Amino acid sequence: MLDPISRLTLECRRIFLRNHVVPVRIGAHDFEKTQAQRVVFNVELFVPYELSTPQSDDLAEVVDYDFVRELIAARIHQGHVELQETLCDDLAAQMLAHPRVQAVRLSSNKPDVYPDCEAVGVEVFRMKAWAA
Repeated sequence: MLDPISRLTLECRRIFLRNHVVPVRIGAHDFEKTQAQRVVFNVELFVPYELSTPQSDDLAEVVDYDFVRELIAARIHQGHVELQETLCDDLAAQMLAHPRVQAVRLSSNKPDVYPDCEAVGVEVFRMKAWAA
């Protein structure tokens, strides 16, 4: 029997959104609370092949990338969030709630916080239990 990560690798299609840049009102520091800042999102959704292999080349047969972009936009629209951990946890839970998604890897990073590093960020990985 395969371990869960091997099953994801062998039995799932990986759908991804890379370097999705969005202005977000985020941060715990006073200097971060005055205006939105750039946040870069990277998302990977793991969808079992039997739930993501189109038979008639129809968008309804797969998980649409717009689903990810719309969830991010809706969460950001809710207002200021203090922590990237909170934002990533919220988004990962919503993405994992999709009936076709088996697992989610999601990261956010803020490239403009400190002048002496490329970015600061958080990454989470969540997966559903596999059916027997």
